Amino acid sequence: MSDIWKLSATEIVTKVRSKEISATEVAKSHLSRIDAVNPSLNAIVQQMPDEALAAAAAVDAKLAAGEDAGPMAGVPVTIKVNIDQKGHATTNGLKLLKNLIASEDSPIVSNMRKAGAVIVGRTNTPAFSLRWFTKNDLHGQTLNPHGAGITPGGSSGGASSSVASGMAPVGHGTDIGGSIRYPAYASGLHGLRPTLGRLPAYNPSGADRHIGGQMMAVGGPLTRTMDDLDLSFRAMAAEDLRDPWWTPAPIDQGPFVRSVALCVRPDGMDVHPEIETALRNAANILAAAGWEVDEVEAPPLQPSADINAQLWLAEMRMGVDKLVAKENEPDSKHVFEVMQALSPSVDQAGLLIALQSRVTQLRKWQLFLQKYSVLLCPVSGELPFDQQSDIESAERFKEIMRSQLTQVGIPALGLPGLAVATGNSSGKPMGVQLIARRFREDILIDAGKDIEAAFDPIEPIDPKA
Repeated sequence: MSDIWKLSATEIVTKVRSKEISATEVAKSHLSRIDAVNPSLNAIVQQMPDEALAAAAAVDAKLAAGEDAGPMAGVPVTIKVNIDQKGHATTNGLKLLKNLIASEDSPIVSNMRKAGAVIVGRTNTPAFSLRWFTKNDLHGQTLNPHGAGITPGGSSGGASSSVASGMAPVGHGTDIGGSIRYPAYASGLHGLRPTLGRLPAYNPSGADRHIGGQMMAVGGPLTRTMDDLDLSFRAMAAEDLRDPWWTPAPIDQGPFVRSVALCVRPDGMDVHPEIETALRNAANILAAAGWEVDEVEAPPLQPSADINAQLWLAEMRMGVDKLVAKENEPDSKHVFEVMQALSPSVDQAGLLIALQSRVTQLRKWQLFLQKYSVLLCPVSGELPFDQQSDIESAERFKEIMRSQLTQVGIPALGLPGLAVATGNSSGKPMGVQLIARRFREDILIDAGKDIEAAFDPIEPIDPKA
């Protein structure tokens, strides 16, 4: 069949298992799509056609022998360059790490392989995976297929660009401050930030992260359909005891109260009128699907955002700042300097107080999410940013930070968040965000599917100027 690259992951699995098409045909179609559109987008910065074809052939061989080829049999996926994949550089967008070749797979890569997925490339990230824009001196700038002047998001902008343009139906991303949810929003996709400890994470090529990164950074999928997100999330979440934070919590936890808290302006943040319209429309969709919706004030997020900055910047100040200077990449230097100015250094006592405060804030949120199974809120207060707008000035960076409150506050609490695409607005992608209590990604996916059903299917697009 033609245009195999347009298929969803779940469609691919069905057709490959029934032998309507082969995994090799699927891989070849997506590799051709990469050749056609990646030169204009620069989403995939490490290509591996021979490895992809070999993995696809292995899936076909298993099926021919009557063996189980896995829940993601033959599905092309992309992997972000900040996690280990055996035989490839874990660059994290840095010239300094261009020769850091992984000797083994990270847990998510290993889990995807075991599930039968076919890795077709590794995707770009900003230097240090630091920004909501995707550009670095090593790999260059990634563009959004919806328009070259719009950020694809960051730091998983290569993943979002690759999925939105049909290079793969599933992209792997990471999120410590919105780096899955925001690229999904900016590129017209769905993106899941799972609960801390749900997906195993570990990079054998490097030292363990400081406590801030351990407590806030997670991996997760970006997809064009909620079924694909559900499928890939489950595959990624398989056990790997190399990560002591990994938690064997069941994914399907049974019945829940279908209650939604709508909060249009968390902490009184400014919200673009078109975003408010999208939120109220999503609330109406959920109400029509049987959810009880109340418009309420959510617990404050600014304290959690402050904790995020304190913990994350403490890690940066314990040596990463020297790497920033050595890498000498102007955009990340600017962002790091402005972030340091916005969040002054704290001493050991200050860090202990931040960790203590995290428990206080999380308790408030757990009790709130006990009453309301889902919080419906903005992904961002602004429409997707124009490219490179975070380095226009220190004042513009502050505005962007204020608009990203829900992106920064949630990771400090370890809560799961889902960005759900809701069409386009003013020529830019649009979406809303859902938040649930810990380890209840099943609730998010259920609500996300109800919202998704009210919109036309997301089709992969050709790059727009």
